[in-house]
Amino acid sequence: MNIHPTAIVDDNAQIAEGVTIGPYCVIGAQVKIGAGTVLKSHITIDGRTTLGENNTIFPFVSLGQPPQDLKYKGEDTELIIGDGNSIREYVTMHLGTVQDNGVTRVGDRNLFMSYVHIAHDCIIGNGCVFANCATMAGHVQVGDNSVIGGLSAVHQFVKIGRNAMIGGQSGVERDVPPFVSIFGNRATLQGLNLVGLKRHGFEKETIRNLRNAFDGIFVQTGGNLLDRAAEMSKQYADTKEVQEMVAFCHESSRGVCLPGERFLSDEHN
Repeated sequence: MNIHPTAIVDDNAQIAEGVTIGPYCVIGAQVKIGAGTVLKSHITIDGRTTLGENNTIFPFVSLGQPPQDLKYKGEDTELIIGDGNSIREYVTMHLGTVQDNGVTRVGDRNLFMSYVHIAHDCIIGNGCVFANCATMAGHVQVGDNSVIGGLSAVHQFVKIGRNAMIGGQSGVERDVPPFVSIFGNRATLQGLNLVGLKRHGFEKETIRNLRNAFDGIFVQTGGNLLDRAAEMSKQYADTKEVQEMVAFCHESSRGVCLPGERFLSDEHN
């Protein structure tokens, strides 16, 4: 364990072997930090915050502060961060609230670029990228391997499926199905996240079936969206990714993002 003499670490904090705590960091009494995690400098970690192993935290990050929620009255809530995350300058992540499960949870191997905000009760998966100034409001859920573009803002309680792509400067008010790309203020569907699917090794047949299902659900007319989704579920019963997209549409409580007028008038193929 390597703790700089200017760092202030509460005696009750649980610091594993192999942790590096740089100059002018402040670590609270309820904090737990896993082996191999590096805190560069000028970092504040407070509240009931647990950091896993091999995270790298850059200067001026703030973790575990009370949520920006007027209902919060000092309840004993939590922030849990997994392993192998890179958390860049000025990122903020807050404790959960008792109005939800009391936990803000971040997975493994995520990149949080400068000024990203993860609000109370968010659930962040694994392998995600949050570009500069991406802002998650309270209770947002982000699936594995999703990319959130810079200066984007995601509304409270929105769910983002895995392998989704949110373009920069987007305002996201509705749920984002897995495997798609959205963009705009307010954000609309732009098609499949083809680049992301290829990068993560999805097979050509899977991508083809997803593309056909996307057209059948979101582009074709006739009936309502859930009726069209049910039809695609039957046609591609053996493609689990299509089944995942269909299930997401059925389970959405806010309604899913839909194509904009420009998309519907373009040749998107």
